[in-house]
Amino acid sequence: MKPFHSDLPRRNLRLARLKYGALISPVVALTLRALTKQFGFSLELGDVLLLDGSWYVTHSGLLRLANRKGCLGIRVQPVPGFCSPEQARWAFRATAFKATTCKGFSGYGDADPNNVSQLVRGAEMRIAETRAVNRALRKAYGIGICSVEEIGSVNPTNAPAAVVRKPTHRAENGEHPVRDRLLVVVRQHRLDAALVKIYAADFCGVDEIRQASREQMQAFVDHLSEEAGKDVNALREKLATFQRSEVGAA
Repeated sequence: MKPFHSDLPRRNLRLARLKYGALISPVVALTLRALTKQFGFSLELGDVLLLDGSWYVTHSGLLRLANRKGCLGIRVQPVPGFCSPEQARWAFRATAFKATTCKGFSGYGDADPNNVSQLVRGAEMRIAETRAVNRALRKAYGIGICSVEEIGSVNPTNAPAAVVRKPTHRAENGEHPVRDRLLVVVRQHRLDAALVKIYAADFCGVDEIRQASREQMQAFVDHLSEEAGKDVNALREKLATFQRSEVGAA
């Protein structure tokens, strides 16, 4: 009898076509095959979901991967300066340890009523912890795709329906979950939106932010969120250098 994982790519693709139909383009199918082979993700177990034409890993998928890889443990701690129970705003730092000699891979996660689905309002603390754990595990195991729980504009508990339902007003206007996350970070940390746009273009290596690809913007938002979580004042100082550069160029 063949081991289960040897048949996993074919099983995943078959289930994906049954579940998502015409949304499974050749490129989407190839990406699923690559994720399956590299990480052993199972669509049947809910390890990955298709949203807006891209694959996202789930919290349960990351935990199963960590278990398969022999992860020794995950330490999660609140970040006091970014927590406000009165405003239901929480931030955590999670550190995943792959081996006894591993110094740890850390990731930050935040949540407040502005960046979680209405269906999970009141659970901001748990969402923030989940997001931190997800980022730590994605760093530890080199997972480049975002986790569905990190997206504020999608309900993780009902994500498949978000793919097949009638497009919402937000989707019809061409807005993107990644850009929604960027706006959340800017508002939460009171950053200068104009300077963030300049920083984003510089980070992505493009002349204007609209020229950046989805993957580039996703990497930038992750980077910006992490910088803000570590030292928001240092981030503001960095943004100010772009303003001075603009003035100097003028």
